[in-house]
Formats: sequence, C-alpha cells, structure tokens
Amino acid sequence: MTSSLMVASNITKRFGGILAVDDVSISIDPLEVKCIIGANGAGKSTLFNVLCGAASASSGALQFEGRDISGLALHQFSRNGIARKFQIPSVFESLSVEDNLWVACLGPQSKQEAAHRIDEMLELITLRDLRDVTAGILAHGQKQWLEIGMALMSRPRLLLLDEPTAGMTADETQRTAELIHKLTSQTAVMAIEHDMSFVRALSCHTYVMHQGRMIAEGKFADIERNYLVRDIYLGRA
Repeated sequence: MTSSLMVASNITKRFGGILAVDDVSISIDPLEVKCIIGANGAGKSTLFNVLCGAASASSGALQFEGRDISGLALHQFSRNGIARKFQIPSVFESLSVEDNLWVACLGPQSKQEAAHRIDEMLELITLRDLRDVTAGILAHGQKQWLEIGMALMSRPRLLLLDEPTAGMTADETQRTAELIHKLTSQTAVMAIEHDMSFVRALSCHTYVMHQGRMIAEGKFADIERNYLVRDIYLGRA
C-alpha cells in the first residue's frame, strides 16, 4: 500500500466569526494528481494557504511524508518539498525565459547540473525555442507554463496549482492538462480549478467544496453526475 504524501485532517480555518474552511480532510499520494473545485468563496484558496504554510489552521492536523508540519514557517514548507503556483503569473518580466529559471534554481547543485535541469525544464514546458525571449512579452499561457517551470526547479514532491488555466485559450488549457499529466513522473500535483473542460481532461480524483465544507469527492465522471454538485454550480442550492 502506498503511503500518503500529504494528509490534512479535520482542517478548520476561522477569520473572526467567519468559518472559511470547516472540518476538511484530504490526502494525496506520491506522483498523484487531484483537483479541488467549487464556486468562488467556497474556501479553496484558504485551504491551499494552509496546505502551503501561508496560513495556519485554527484546528486540525497536517502531515507531510509522515511528519507533522502543522504550524511550521512558510519557508519550512518549501524546504520540505511543497511548492505553490498562484493564479496570477508572477514571472520576472524584464528577464529572459531562461534567466527566470536560473533565478528559481535552489539547492546544492553545480552550475553544470543547474544548466542541465534548465534545459530539461524548457523542453517540458515547451519553451525551449523561446529561452532567450524576454518573459514580459510571452503570451499569457506561456507565462503560466514558465511559472510552473520555476516552481519545479526546486524539485518539489508536491506542487499546488491555484487556477493554472485562468485566462487561457481552449488550446492552452488542453496543453496545460497534458503538461500536468507529464509532471506525474516527478511530483504530485493538486490543482484548484473552475474550468470544467480542464478538470475533465485531467480525469483525476476530484474534491468539491461549498461554503467551506467538502461536500463530495470521487472520480470526475461521477462528480459530473452528482445532482448536488450540479445544483450548486447552477446556483440552485
């Protein structure tokens, strides 16, 4: 049996009288892809903030590779192998694509090893032919892929993606799904997403949040047929 990479148990997050995340439990295994969906305000990003160390849970426990990481500082989450990409790309626009990846190089490695890693990453994110291009003139989708590449430079064991296809064309969305499937050879991926065509292309275990609670989970094909989930997305619940 595969040991879970991350286990979040009974996570609750309050902001004063507001209950943003209410007794949520989720897990992800090594090299697995999972997705979290839900309407705006469902608590998805707040949950991600807890999972990456940007916020501490009001109650509950968080384990990574069998170790309790609840309450650790943000940089310690990163050092433990957890990386997060936010919804809005934040690349260094005045630097080239390649130099953005150099900036993201972390850990004890020689310049030759880092250069080899950058070549591999440029191939993976399909930006090899644009390595010398200034990042600021990339298309929106290309900036998203570059930032995913930057997050991967530290060789994380878990990559958290917050709406990675926001603002993308249909073609870019499909290519992003294909990229994420490729990533499973090196890291686990958990994504927040609104675009159901993207979630359908991922075809992975999917969690559904509503008003801070987890109301459903399972294969996306089953989630699509769930009447409660459909009612929430159609605004009838």
